[in-house]
Amino acid sequence: MDLLLTLLLGRRYSRAGVRELRLMRNIYLWISIAVMAAALVMGAVLVWRSRVVAHAADRGDEVMVPKFEVDPFWPKPLPNHWILGMTVGVAVDARDNVWIVHRPQTLDEKESYLIRNEADCCKAAPDVLEFDPAGNLIKHWGVAEGHDWPSSNHGITIDIQGNVWLGGNGAYQPGPPAGSVAQFAAPPAPDSAVSAHRVYHDSFILKFSQDGTFLGEIGRANSSQGSLDTKNVKGVAEIRFIPGTRELLAADGYGNHRVSVWNADTLQFIRMWGAYGHTPSDDPLPMYNPDSPQFGNPVHCAVPSNDGLIYVCDRKNLRVQIFKYDGTFVKQFVLEPQTRGDGSAFEIAFSQDPDQKFMYIADGSNMKIHVFDRLSLKELYSFGDGGRQPGEFYAVHNIVTDSKGDILTTETYHGQRVQKFVYKGLVPLSEVQHGGVSAIWPSGAGNE
Repeated sequence: MDLLLTLLLGRRYSRAGVRELRLMRNIYLWISIAVMAAALVMGAVLVWRSRVVAHAADRGDEVMVPKFEVDPFWPKPLPNHWILGMTVGVAVDARDNVWIVHRPQTLDEKESYLIRNEADCCKAAPDVLEFDPAGNLIKHWGVAEGHDWPSSNHGITIDIQGNVWLGGNGAYQPGPPAGSVAQFAAPPAPDSAVSAHRVYHDSFILKFSQDGTFLGEIGRANSSQGSLDTKNVKGVAEIRFIPGTRELLAADGYGNHRVSVWNADTLQFIRMWGAYGHTPSDDPLPMYNPDSPQFGNPVHCAVPSNDGLIYVCDRKNLRVQIFKYDGTFVKQFVLEPQTRGDGSAFEIAFSQDPDQKFMYIADGSNMKIHVFDRLSLKELYSFGDGGRQPGEFYAVHNIVTDSKGDILTTETYHGQRVQKFVYKGLVPLSEVQHGGVSAIWPSGAGNE
């Protein structure tokens, strides 16, 4: 190398200059070696990372999802030979107590022998029941004289002040007392799905204290004038409250084709909207159309999130439409588009983290709970199947979450119950993928 430098440089450089060039040559050589080594290391790291990601994708470990186990012993048995009819509303209050509303008149003749003193069992429980977090019944009350009462209970909510709100979806007039001889001698009540043009009994929302004291009413029985009425509702399926306000959201609902908003203190109308944020319409349109220009019947939920959005269940049009709090349309997504019968999106609840990352949709026709990533609207998995055992469903109808993240559900028609699904934390997706069948049972309870 020295000879080569001498030949190249000739006599133009001193010995000191040659030494300087030799030093520069060594520096460049070491830099080149370092660059090559870094490139090799980076290549190895990228290969390793790609293999790890691929392996994680194969196992589903890259997605963490909430896991739930059914509590087969919740709630505890009811006293007094009471049983539930169609269970059509569930709410959680500030103490994590669980409130449900059911329809006493939907028990059949053989379920209500005790009312007529024909056998030792059974009779309908009162309309409204409160359970503590352990499942103990701690309060109950029901229909009372002196004010309107639904001919078909539907939906219950507890506001931030502790008031209890009830909706109803009965088009027909109230019948004889539940379980009485007169009830079963009378002709059956007509279906609650009616045209927009005939008298509709449950055109009101009721407000109570927690002991059942009547506090007020939005609307009046048999008074609805249709979807543009600013004095009455018509077949409200569910009631919720916009966070940080006293604005009451009504999924309005079984007779109307709208979301309506009311002042929870003055009980006065504020605003309304139909599908896509348009003016509501009562024009008859076919069902099962995710592109329908108006909401179908029923508008079955209107659930506000913490980030300024409202999720509306257009159940028989098989879609959920998303709006801003003021009714501005944002987007929609379709849920189980092949479904017929009673439709797919029955009710929605959110996870309890501050961002409400996960959305849970009760699907009463497909007998399952869908678990979504709320912001991306990507379905992650589902749990549940048709059946009578704990963790299975018959027409799952309502869904809420408590402060611990547990899920509470109710079932209508012959389901007639409330269930609790205990939140077990976040787990890899592969841990909860069981082919969409019944929910996970507690360890050692028969699910091994």
